[in-house]
Amino acid sequence: MDAILDPLLTFFDENPTIVMGFFVFVAASLLVFGIMAAIRVRGSVKRRAADISADGPRRAASENKRSLRYASIKAAQKLIDYTTKNYSEANDKNMRMLRKQLVQAGFLDHRAPAFYFIARTALAVGLGIFAFVILPIVSPETKSMFWPLVGLSGLVGYFGPGFYLSRRISKRQVEHRSGFPDFMDLLVVCADAGLSMEASLDRVGRELGDSYPSLSSNIHMATLEIRAGRTLSESLEHLGDRLGLEEARSFATLLQQSEELGSSMTDALRVYSDDMRHKRLSRAEEKAYSLPAKLSVPLVLCVFPVLVIVIMLPAYIRLKYGGY
Repeated sequence: MDAILDPLLTFFDENPTIVMGFFVFVAASLLVFGIMAAIRVRGSVKRRAADISADGPRRAASENKRSLRYASIKAAQKLIDYTTKNYSEANDKNMRMLRKQLVQAGFLDHRAPAFYFIARTALAVGLGIFAFVILPIVSPETKSMFWPLVGLSGLVGYFGPGFYLSRRISKRQVEHRSGFPDFMDLLVVCADAGLSMEASLDRVGRELGDSYPSLSSNIHMATLEIRAGRTLSESLEHLGDRLGLEEARSFATLLQQSEELGSSMTDALRVYSDDMRHKRLSRAEEKAYSLPAKLSVPLVLCVFPVLVIVIMLPAYIRLKYGGY
């Protein structure tokens, strides 16, 4: 005990009143936290027991209906349902294009257009209000640019979801385009092994899960469509629409024509696989050849001025201060 009291007395300048107050504070804090923990554990046990009982879910639902969280969830659900009814079910050209882009971005929920419009409106209003509140605090002297900046913030929020959607589609298409030649090679191997097209798609989709997860999930959806009763050509056409690749649509057309003409599907797959591999090699060579032209801009803007300064600065200093 003395080993504990001596450092405390030294720390508090040997004032026993302060030390006693410190111990009282620690004891009261431990007591309060202990009581709170016991109450919390008891409350959780009561909630679990209420859920286990027969009328527990109904009682919990009736009690939760009065809460603010329940009212907020119901209001958000009504807003989503209203937006879905008025926008998602429309069938004009713009809405079809939007649904296609959402599917290519990986948003397969039928309420995705409603969420898109809600996010766009909420971001536009939210960023506008944020700029309206923050700008007078951050820079009160820019009164002439106040309303243009508020409008610009609203425009950024309005067009932000569309920009994000385009970036997400581009990222997924890069993955699909990179993995499609591997998909074709594995499909040729499965066809040579004697597997049917449905079994080959299932097997290849599982093999590509680690390297290309988005491509694998789309292939799995195509196999599910085939099992649900759709034809192979329709499933592959839908696969091409989801991937957003012209190569996938050409692949669906190739299999359809091979089936109609009665030609060997394995030979057609092998030829198309070689074509895909040549295309990927051509894209890699195109990027390699365009690299010097792309590097010239940062070289001219960043490296060349530094070289000029390093070379010319000593001569300038000597001329300026009469070193010659």
